[in-house]
Amino acid sequence: MLLLSEKDVLNSVTYSDVVHAIEESFLIYERKEFTMPDRMHIDHGRNTSLIMPCSGKNYFGTKLITVYPDNTGTNIPVINAVVVLNDLSNGTPVALINGIVLTALRTGAVGGVGVKHLAPQNASRVGIIGAGVQAFYQIMSTSVVRKLSTVYIFDINQESSKSLQERVRNNLPDIDVYVATSVEELLETSEIVITTTTSLNPVLPEDKSLLEGKHFVGIGSFKPNMREFPQALYELIDKVYIDTEHARKESGDVLYPLEQQWISQEQIQTLGSFMLSPEEGKDIVRKKTTFLKSVGMALFDLIVSQVVYEKAIEKGLGQELVL
Repeated sequence: MLLLSEKDVLNSVTYSDVVHAIEESFLIYERKEFTMPDRMHIDHGRNTSLIMPCSGKNYFGTKLITVYPDNTGTNIPVINAVVVLNDLSNGTPVALINGIVLTALRTGAVGGVGVKHLAPQNASRVGIIGAGVQAFYQIMSTSVVRKLSTVYIFDINQESSKSLQERVRNNLPDIDVYVATSVEELLETSEIVITTTTSLNPVLPEDKSLLEGKHFVGIGSFKPNMREFPQALYELIDKVYIDTEHARKESGDVLYPLEQQWISQEQIQTLGSFMLSPEEGKDIVRKKTTFLKSVGMALFDLIVSQVVYEKAIEKGLGQELVL
């Protein structure tokens, strides 16, 4: 079995590799070429443990992940995870992969794929609300699919914003990176807005004039009591695009608007089905206010784990373990 550390994972694939893998995952999801039980949630107050299994054509994978929001500001990550990858033909475990960086990469790529298919082709200004680990990977993946000129960052913790600003500048030196003093300032200047918070209440204002005509990506809310988006957004959009049907029952950014009748079930569509729809009319959609809500799924972990494992083998990365 191959042990792949954070460094091994990052050296094995590019951001473009991961975006491509996630794009393919959306199509695999629509073709139903996988087996994926509902993920198991175990809640411990605000904290959550999840078990996420999935099998595909050649491998099956299981991610064990914990999300502990109160770890913010400590030396312990908010998200901890490992992925076990098995050969489907004989059940042999072939890799144990650092799930923290793999989750960060694949979640960032989900946002990137959403931007590729739903944001205007010439969109170049991105706003990030929430400056945690995931924010960096959202920016990097978005830079794969759009030629970015400017990134705006807002977080209630100014030090987190400044730290992310420095990291983005070091990795994307040709892009201007600013720390916004308010969400309103960020919205006034951004064309693409990505939220990566663990908030229980909307982080955007009830102001349609600041929301209209932009593409939104919601990453943070993965439980029914978590919300990042206000009623004003739902009154502007024609559709809520989701990554998996599980989002209908897992995220407060889908459940609550349904309960309040801000949207109907018929307005919810998987991004994969949009990707497979005829090209005619897609440019019209991209000119409107659009919204992708992601809760993630084990299929993403499986497909990205497979790519990471196979590229690590090609490059001679990782450490062999004998169980």
